[in-house]
Amino acid sequence: MKVTFTGNLHISRRMSTSKNAAPVAPDDLHTLAEDLRVLAGKLRRRLREEAHVGDFTPSQVQVLSLLEREGPATVTALARSLGVRPQSMGETLAVLKAAGLVSGAPDPDDGRQTLLSLTPAFRKKIKASRAAREDWLYRTIQTCFSAAEQQQLAIGVDLLKRLINS
Repeated sequence: MKVTFTGNLHISRRMSTSKNAAPVAPDDLHTLAEDLRVLAGKLRRRLREEAHVGDFTPSQVQVLSLLEREGPATVTALARSLGVRPQSMGETLAVLKAAGLVSGAPDPDDGRQTLLSLTPAFRKKIKASRAAREDWLYRTIQTCFSAAEQQQLAIGVDLLKRLINS
């Protein structure tokens, strides 16, 4: 597929298998970068709307994401990872514990410390939230895009993966 960029993500699509397309002008690349950033933010917000997980502060989201991604951690380790004081982390965790999202257990290596982790109930909520977002994406892709556009979208996803991994 040969893609010609004309600004504000108005792209004319001409099918071609040539990988020797002419380079895009630097100003158009800047516009593309800006549009991609804006669209990524809008997609993130739209997916958040579909998730229905509740209202969390940015710091609460960071803590919950870190615990899910990295596993159990102490207050000190979480604070260090997120660049905040342990006292501030303690306040954030108190709210998350009271809401039943995080629980603590003695550290098997050092009984003086507490390892914090996501509760099984919240893990179920995360799973359901992801399923809702993926279901919205699936339905939207299926109903709003032709088969050819779905293939183009798959190529775009591969390109975005390359962008993220560069």
